[in-house]
Amino acid sequence: MGGYQPHSLERKWQARWEQSGAHRARLRDEGGGRCYCLVMFSYPSGDKLHLGHWFNYAPTDTWARYRRMRGDHVFQPMGFDSFGLPAENYAIKMKVHPRVHTEKNIEYMRKQLQTLGGMYDWSHELQTHKPDYYRWTQWLFLVLYEAGYAYRKQAPVNWCDSCQTVLANEQVHDGLCERCSTPVRRRELVQWFFRITAFADDLLEGLSRIDWPQKTVTMQRNWIGRSEGALVNFSVTEDSLASDADVDRTLPIFTTRPDTIFGVTYMVLAPEHPLVPQLGAASQRVQVQGYVEQASRLSEIDRTSTTREKSGVFTGAYALNPVNGERIPIWIADYVLSTYGTGAVMAVPGHDQRDFEFATRFGLPIRRVILGPGDDPTEPLPVAWTQDGPTCNSGEFDGLDGPVARERVVEYLRQWGHGGATVNYRLRDWLVSRQRYWGAPIPIVHCARCGEVAVPMEQLPVLLPDDAEFMPTGESPLRRHPNWSKVDCPRCGGPAQRETDTMDTFVDSSWYYLRYLSPHRPDVPWDRALADAWLPVTQYVGGADHAVMHLLYARFVAKVLHRLGHVSFDEPFACLRHQGVITHQGARMSKSRGNVVSPEAYLDTYGSDALRMYLMFGFAFIDGGDWDDSGIHGIARYLARVHRFVEEHQERLRGARTRRDAAADATFAQLRFVRHRSVKGGTLDLDRFQFNTAIARHMELTNQLHACAAERSPQQWGPAALEIVQDWVRVLAPFAPHLGEELWEMLGHAGSVFDEAWPAWDEAVLQRDEVTVVVQVNGKVREQMHVARGTDREQLAALARAYGKVPTWIAGKAVVKVVVVPDKLVNIVVA
Repeated sequence: MGGYQPHSLERKWQARWEQSGAHRARLRDEGGGRCYCLVMFSYPSGDKLHLGHWFNYAPTDTWARYRRMRGDHVFQPMGFDSFGLPAENYAIKMKVHPRVHTEKNIEYMRKQLQTLGGMYDWSHELQTHKPDYYRWTQWLFLVLYEAGYAYRKQAPVNWCDSCQTVLANEQVHDGLCERCSTPVRRRELVQWFFRITAFADDLLEGLSRIDWPQKTVTMQRNWIGRSEGALVNFSVTEDSLASDADVDRTLPIFTTRPDTIFGVTYMVLAPEHPLVPQLGAASQRVQVQGYVEQASRLSEIDRTSTTREKSGVFTGAYALNPVNGERIPIWIADYVLSTYGTGAVMAVPGHDQRDFEFATRFGLPIRRVILGPGDDPTEPLPVAWTQDGPTCNSGEFDGLDGPVARERVVEYLRQWGHGGATVNYRLRDWLVSRQRYWGAPIPIVHCARCGEVAVPMEQLPVLLPDDAEFMPTGESPLRRHPNWSKVDCPRCGGPAQRETDTMDTFVDSSWYYLRYLSPHRPDVPWDRALADAWLPVTQYVGGADHAVMHLLYARFVAKVLHRLGHVSFDEPFACLRHQGVITHQGARMSKSRGNVVSPEAYLDTYGSDALRMYLMFGFAFIDGGDWDDSGIHGIARYLARVHRFVEEHQERLRGARTRRDAAADATFAQLRFVRHRSVKGGTLDLDRFQFNTAIARHMELTNQLHACAAERSPQQWGPAALEIVQDWVRVLAPFAPHLGEELWEMLGHAGSVFDEAWPAWDEAVLQRDEVTVVVQVNGKVREQMHVARGTDREQLAALARAYGKVPTWIAGKAVVKVVVVPDKLVNIVVA
């Protein structure tokens, strides 16, 4: 008897898998279902993989192995998002070239992932910093450019002085850079953009056709921010402009409340509005310019904060209200953003809280034009009334209720050429250029004679030079390279300059799922036949922190490629699941916080299977929790118990094929029932990514097997009992793949357990007395579970602790006692 020795056992099976090519996907095989299972790209930056990463990879691999046993051809690739700010910042800190550090870290991370025992097809590995990948990222840029979806313009951008680069709005959190926590300020720069706004409605519509968490769908809807309203054209009075100003005096605004237009008492422009420098007297412009500079140092989040005191400056200029000709003062204020609507608003302080606070502070008129219940139209407003109601003080539109009033005002504006109905979006075009070194060069050449010229497709990739000085200075390091940017114009042959900005790393990850299918083909970015057969991705898994950025960008790129005929689908990820966050000491694991927990120590002690199982059993997948290793020893003992059972009885179990079928005896009735219930419950749980309860079902069957072995020796077991043991091993295998293979071999089988069919269940067997047991935590009902009547106290307690969201309610708390009332109630008392 050798006993359970996880380290040698795991090395044995990892070597066998590699030698046999067990994890290589048969992408062109016909028959059976196809399951493309994908976890989000890894960043090979300064951190190695920690337990938070394992909490994504291990459960997802378990699900992929389960789908393989359900009869699917499974493709589960792995790669590295190796360009971008995290890797470059670490290289700058360590004073080592990003390529050197990145490739060293990729090698280490690959070994970590192989130790995990994941069913990854390493023959399809990707690294986005390799020319054979970013050649096609550049191809993608040119496809968008030639179709009119990539363009260059000057725009206010978020700038991080520490990282010395532009940040997308999504990379700014609470006014700070998400990477280094430096306060972000606004700068005017010429930048490259992708026209994601052209697909705003498509992006909204597609959300109804995909199986994604509702919270993520809501976040994307809110980020796109579709609003129906009106475009209203105010006009700046002629005496409000500088004498030499040559500008259109029309001042368009967007509003969702055209029924309040008679309540406008002032206008507000964003400090960045292009009309601001032309407004008011010269003496007033000094104060205005000072305010503009002040606002440039604030983030959009700071500017729109509801708790921050409103600030602003009067420009000395006026506009005319198109419905009554009233002369309206024009202010600038930082609570208005140039990135929303037209960068100008008609201020209605009586019916908008922000406008009310601004008007109150600066002593501006507040006029009532919408009545609330019991309101007197002649009395002043104590607070803004923001709901619908009949109009008042609105001329010919008096007495109309909200929707009717809005419709009538919009029609009036249309008839008189002052505006009309329109739709506005919060979504802004995707800013993709970065003033950094470690990224895919943008394949554009600037020629004095020809202007912007796309690099011909056959000249791709535009290689990133290895000898560039990558330390940040505020401009692209490629601009400072003595020779790299100098090139002949592809169109006229004259002297020209390469574009020196590189692409946002989110461009790399917006299409990587396509390249995984054919990563080594030099002639096309992806194999179209394979893409048609395997895509969209069946199951995508990753953190909810990518709910807006990566996921929205990948959806946009898929829709562009679909519209242009390059792919047959327009939604890249059919089903999405987010893993919860594993924290430590109450905070997300981060090297900067010093709270990273490495898996190596646990692997050295317990092995991969035990760590995988503990992560899935100890934490609900969608919730996560704070790391506590107090239960991992128990999981290791459980696996040893499973191994010991097979080891002690393997010869008898092999002989059961020729003995009488004792499974029909009364001794085995409960075992048979628990087997079918365990398989059914575990199957449904895995389909729902509820790994903790699926493992609890396996434990229930384990307990019943031991009980039966105690009552009747396995020497008396027949083929039906052997089949139950084999099903027990099959169900364990996706959770503990190395042990699953070993047990299957011990039972006398030559092939892989993962080539076996997942066990089925028979509803007829389950038609017996069941009861509903209430699960309480500190006396409060949290779940209800269905169990067989007569389930013993120990099993009830184990099931309850792992059932549904109970692990979330008891996570991080000490279990004082568990009160069990058989067939009725389990109350878990925690402190």
